[in-house]
Amino acid sequence: MCRTLAAFPTTCLERAKEFKTRLGIFLHKSELGSDTGNVGKFEWSSKHSKDGRNFSEDVLGWKESFDSLLSSKNGVAAFHAFLKTEFSEENLEFWLACEEFKKLRSAAKLASRAHKIFEEFIRSEAPKEVNIDHETRELTEKNLQAATATCFDVAQGKIRTLMEKDSYPRFLKSPAYRDLAAQASAASASQSGCSPAEPLHT
Repeated sequence: MCRTLAAFPTTCLERAKEFKTRLGIFLHKSELGSDTGNVGKFEWSSKHSKDGRNFSEDVLGWKESFDSLLSSKNGVAAFHAFLKTEFSEENLEFWLACEEFKKLRSAAKLASRAHKIFEEFIRSEAPKEVNIDHETRELTEKNLQAATATCFDVAQGKIRTLMEKDSYPRFLKSPAYRDLAAQASAASASQSGCSPAEPLHT
């Protein structure tokens, strides 16, 4: 006899709720969302992501590559939360600021935003100064004289490499992500086992 969805609601729903709670705790512990805008917002809808992944697949996909992590809004939020625990969130914030900067088309807006980014992240003793060498800092400052969408490319590339080689491996090994990945695996298994499209016989 086939079971309906109502025949097994507790286990599936409880696991799904627990998984979402884990994600929420991950952010809450890092006090994310106070000053980072949309960076700290997980997407809780039941919809799949742009590449067709659901929540659990998204979380498990973060370990595939650094690009996979950065292409996921939830991944960026989780990675930012982790970086805050290491007091190095300025690296990701700078990278994200550069990504938004490159979308600008107005020359006036490019010039204005370029100086704001430089003052916030690049100049010596900046509020959120990133760790780049003196030559890169000077090159970036020179680029501001005629700001274009590529004026931060060198600095952004070095910060990205730093995160990929240094912070990203630690993120994957962190108890927070490993626990999250375990919950994601369990949630994925639950979704497969609890699908009403697959009849279970007694």
